[in-house]
Amino acid sequence: MDTTKWSEERFQEIIKETSNFIKKVGYNPKHVPFVPISGFNGDNMIEPSSNAPWYKGWEKETKTKSTGKTLLEAIDAIDPPSRPSDKPLRLPLQDVYKIGGIGTVPVGRVETGTIKAGMIVTFAPAGVTTEVKSVEMHHEQLAEGVPGDNVGFNVKNVSVKEIRRGNVAGDSKNDPPKGAESFNAQVIVLNHPGQVGAGYAPVLDCHTAHIACKFSELLEKIDRRTGKSVENSPKFIKSGDAAIVKMIPSKPMCVEAFTEYPPLGRFAVRDMVSHATDANILPAAANSPSSVKRC
Repeated sequence: MDTTKWSEERFQEIIKETSNFIKKVGYNPKHVPFVPISGFNGDNMIEPSSNAPWYKGWEKETKTKSTGKTLLEAIDAIDPPSRPSDKPLRLPLQDVYKIGGIGTVPVGRVETGTIKAGMIVTFAPAGVTTEVKSVEMHHEQLAEGVPGDNVGFNVKNVSVKEIRRGNVAGDSKNDPPKGAESFNAQVIVLNHPGQVGAGYAPVLDCHTAHIACKFSELLEKIDRRTGKSVENSPKFIKSGDAAIVKMIPSKPMCVEAFTEYPPLGRFAVRDMVSHATDANILPAAANSPSSVKRC
């Protein structure tokens, strides 16, 4: 705000423009605090500033109504998200290490469920099942890892060659993850220079997996806002279009229905021919658990 000489008119203009955008993407502007700050000088960052006498503070109209004046207060007022610890375990692997004297240690972020020592876990699509010996985070042993935790866990009798980044760990006794040879997805083409048709084979990034995936069949074009069918079996889709697509990965990968496991049910697509993120398809979800073929 220091670059606009703390203009109230400019601040209100930004609120109006940003609020319109927030509405378009599905959020309520009344739930978002607007704070005029100067990051360079620290105004309204931690303590209220005298440079904006017209600013009376922000108000957030949520269940836990809150008010304040500074950016720090606005951050403190953020409602923590509910953690899906009651769901079956899903833990995409970020990497796998071999540590001398300890053994194989996969690391990753717990997306749903919990992981604890003594649990029997299955890695998909590798199909490896083993016991968890211990769970750690930041070099401290945990009784259990919960959603949001980035953990490392020691497993029994598993080589670093048997599991890898992109595999997903789950409870072998409670809806264990499985590999999918094909799946249906709702895709939105955000930015692509031409037409996308059956046979298109870009690289897909889903959780920690990075796999080439073919658009096997365009099942139907849909309205991106209502989800209603617009055209059956279209020959192609282009930027701005939404469609239901049958997809076949170059090798089995672990995906889930978006409604059941959101972190494993959305992905982005990158067209390697035209550099990075020239074709982005978001959001994406398996239509239903039955639409995913298991290995």
